[in-house]
Amino acid sequence: MASKLKIIPLGGLNEVGKNLTVYEYGRDILVVDCGMGFPDEDMYGVDVVIPDVSYLAKNRKRIRGIVLTHGHEDHIGAIPYVLEDLGFPPIYATRLTAGLVELKLEERGLLNKAKIITLEAGDSFNAGVFGVELIHVNHSIADSVALAIRTPLGVVVHTGDFKIDVTPIQGGMTDLTRFGELGKEGVLALCMDSTNVEKSGYSESESRVQDRFDGIFKDCNKRIIVTTFASNVHRIQQILNVAQKYKRKVGITGRSMENIVKLSVELGYMNVPDGVLLDMKQIVKLPPQKTVIVSTGSQGETMSALYRMAFSEHKQVDIGPSDRVVLSASAIPGNETTITRVIDELLSKGAEVIYEKGTDLHVTGHACQEELKMVYALTRPRYFIPVHGERHMLHKHAEVAESMGHDRRNMAVGENGRTIEISARTIRLGEPVIAGKVLVDGMGVGEVGSVVLRDRKHLADEGMVVVVMTLSGVDASLVAGPDIISRGFVYEKESDQLMDELRRVAMESIEYCMSHHISDWTGIKGRVKSNLSGYLYKTTKRSPMILPIIMEV
Repeated sequence: MASKLKIIPLGGLNEVGKNLTVYEYGRDILVVDCGMGFPDEDMYGVDVVIPDVSYLAKNRKRIRGIVLTHGHEDHIGAIPYVLEDLGFPPIYATRLTAGLVELKLEERGLLNKAKIITLEAGDSFNAGVFGVELIHVNHSIADSVALAIRTPLGVVVHTGDFKIDVTPIQGGMTDLTRFGELGKEGVLALCMDSTNVEKSGYSESESRVQDRFDGIFKDCNKRIIVTTFASNVHRIQQILNVAQKYKRKVGITGRSMENIVKLSVELGYMNVPDGVLLDMKQIVKLPPQKTVIVSTGSQGETMSALYRMAFSEHKQVDIGPSDRVVLSASAIPGNETTITRVIDELLSKGAEVIYEKGTDLHVTGHACQEELKMVYALTRPRYFIPVHGERHMLHKHAEVAESMGHDRRNMAVGENGRTIEISARTIRLGEPVIAGKVLVDGMGVGEVGSVVLRDRKHLADEGMVVVVMTLSGVDASLVAGPDIISRGFVYEKESDQLMDELRRVAMESIEYCMSHHISDWTGIKGRVKSNLSGYLYKTTKRSPMILPIIMEV
């Protein structure tokens, strides 16, 4: 029997998003969460980023299950892309999380192959050598849980995303009692959310937001448009409650928002007051001051409903001075530019825009320092592992644990792909496994690699020049052309002289090839490309992508 527990983060460390943690003991593997991340600004055309699961795919027969802590995209978003590679292991999740996963799998035609086991907080299950208990926690989505993972070496507490909310909208406060009981029994290791470790004090209660909404709705004679995370069921519930109070009708726009509201109502996580929720076709026919629209797009996503409203692409909603737009979400790191672009566009159309800075429109779903200290004190772990956060967050969390008396030798600040090995007496960083980013572009998973990204960046930065030549298949002599086409480099109609010069250089290159008996297409293309590239850099100090095309007759 193995004597070491291996914890292998494949995502979520030194970054925000694409959380995936592997627990391995002997022949058994348990996967915790399977999330996606947002692409960086230089990942042109990339839709989402998912973890590289090569290690798991190689060991798919050893996977005993995937357990999910909650239904946010950064914890479940990669499942439809990797589940088949992992051999369709059973998925364990609470009701709302399971419902959201089912929607995703159904879209990709995988639902009939998946095995999803629905549980409640307080339930336990076995997955190989592991015993897993679900513990209720507060977060910005309903049905969130922490995990107590029982291993042959002891219990590991994996908090997932959490906070301590003493006045939650639904479901009761985080189960601190259970954390304390586990601490008394003895906790081998604590893997804890580090997102807000740099914020002192305590996080604010979700219930505070309703008071702010009340102030926004009161005496407002405009149409109110609210955007928030689609998964924030409690926030949407508060909007519905305030809308009912002020006798407004509510419409939902945005596919993910519509799906989650429908699912939440079906599962009983959302209580819609009678007659408040209407179809968007009915909403747009009512006087603006009698309506509320709840929309996707809190992160400025280009395909979202709010983005389409801002840039006049929405089929039903035209933004104007009679609108009050409320952004009830904080910016995910990296999304600030896109959010600002949407806000500016809304303002340019005359709309009133109320957003988070300096307001109570959003409260965090992650524990601040004093809450993190509380869970640490209750669980009293032998080993401490900060997870879920950028590098500076993880190191700060280690400092906080050290300030509470934890020995630095008994903690591990890891990185994606680096194995954390735990024995009865030691914790250490072990050998790395394959880890990284897999880029998803449309239906293509992993087809966009570094070379493709480099080409896209080149095209975005410098543009492209296409050279079209018609050559004889007999002696490679020029039959027609060369024609020069510019895309993203210069506007052809305003650059006649440059285009003429490019044709001259291309013609000279072809004549050189003929006089030196170079008749293979590759050689001709190479000569044309090299000469044009040199000329363009010399005259413009720019290096567009040059694409020679030969048509044979």
